[in-house]
Amino acid sequence: MESELQSLEEKIDQFVRLCQQLRSENIRLRQQLAGAASENKHLTEKISTAASRLEALLTQIPGNEE
Repeated sequence: MESELQSLEEKIDQFVRLCQQLRSENIRLRQQLAGAASENKHLTEKISTAASRLEALLTQIPGNEE
């Protein structure tokens, strides 16, 4: 009976450690996701700005009939 309780206690300890590891990993992954989303937004804005500048330059080309 004592060995069964000790085995159960060890399994519970392992489970608690695993939960803590997964919680930490989840937090880290959420932070990575937020960073990637922020970078994506920044790059999308840069692309939009570049496209606007390119369109403005194209309208200044002589003979452009848009």
